[in-house]
Amino acid sequence: MRIAMFTNNYKPYIGGVPVSIEHLADALRVRGHEVYVFAPSYDGQVEEEGVIRYPSFPIKIAGAPIPNVLTSLFLKKVRELQIDVIHVHHPAIVGNVAISIRKKTGIPVVFTYHTRYEEYLHYIGGLEKAEKHTGLIDWYLKKFCNHCDMIVAPTQGISEYLLQKDIDTPIGVMPTGIPQESYCPDEERRQGIRQQYLSGADYLFCTVARLAAEKNLMFQLNGLAALKKSLDKTGKTFRHLMIGEGPQRAELQKHIRDLGLENNVILLGKVSNKEIKNYQAASDLFLFTSKSETQGIVILEAMAVGTPVVAVDATGVCDLVVDGKNGYLTLEDPEVWSQRIVHLMEDRGLWKVMREEAKKTAETYSEAAVAELAELYYVNCINRAKERVVEKVFIPFPKRSVV
Repeated sequence: MRIAMFTNNYKPYIGGVPVSIEHLADALRVRGHEVYVFAPSYDGQVEEEGVIRYPSFPIKIAGAPIPNVLTSLFLKKVRELQIDVIHVHHPAIVGNVAISIRKKTGIPVVFTYHTRYEEYLHYIGGLEKAEKHTGLIDWYLKKFCNHCDMIVAPTQGISEYLLQKDIDTPIGVMPTGIPQESYCPDEERRQGIRQQYLSGADYLFCTVARLAAEKNLMFQLNGLAALKKSLDKTGKTFRHLMIGEGPQRAELQKHIRDLGLENNVILLGKVSNKEIKNYQAASDLFLFTSKSETQGIVILEAMAVGTPVVAVDATGVCDLVVDGKNGYLTLEDPEVWSQRIVHLMEDRGLWKVMREEAKKTAETYSEAAVAELAELYYVNCINRAKERVVEKVFIPFPKRSVV
């Protein structure tokens, strides 16, 4: 097959969607398919075979430049490459381009619902997270999905969430796959990282997230303050690595100082995707507090190297973390969350069992298995597209755009 993937953001921008696209594209190529990623142009980008860059505006939202899809490049390349199926990863901007091409050519469109979009309203000036705005997002999402040939949900929980939206298009579950190298950390690097950052403390923890409001990191710091208070009674200490960059960095740094966590929390900044596994493997636990995930790729990556997870119970996360088996899910309460960490660190026997269970969980999400599933979904859509008349449809932007 010849597959086109349309995205609003891609490397060098760091985020879950670019990682998911790269993993799937690589795995499909291994299976003999031609995959072309249509991605916006960025400063500092590296030219790659199979990545077709289109223009972007200098204005940024959530750290990523806004794509400029007012170009004939998409349709021209799709026809030139004789694309069989379009897999679009955003419902707006490139999403509208995909539907327009579907209307003109009959090429089927598959859409992956990667993001809880209502959790990102704070990036749009003047909008607050309110029912009238989330209702508008729901209206637009339903309209868009019903013009696609298939919707892909990263987890069963997200599939059930989408079913509540009265979407008529078939919905399938397909997680982001984990490449084989993710299961194999560099032991020398792991030991070096642990020695460097543990620095005399008893425990080393980490998280991987954009430093942004939707990742709930202010709560995480409050939980770590509660953890420090508990451990002070036992004479134990910890270090916590926050891996990632983002607009909330200065605010988080101030909160670290206000909570007296300067000796405990390190804002590590950007770390390459290939190196993250070594930091996760070096840590005793992977700590996660985001409530905006549709899957949580970083959770799976931590499990792949045998690092148990302590997370806030939320959609997407609960599909991966089985409470009491490969980690803990807790209420969004700093005391409850921190006490789960204390319990797991004190019970090293349970911690070792959870390490093995985490690895077993990750093994079911191999990149090869996910690519095989994607292939089946694509073939099904292509076959169904041959039987339908090309619809003349157009999705207007809402009068009050929220995307």
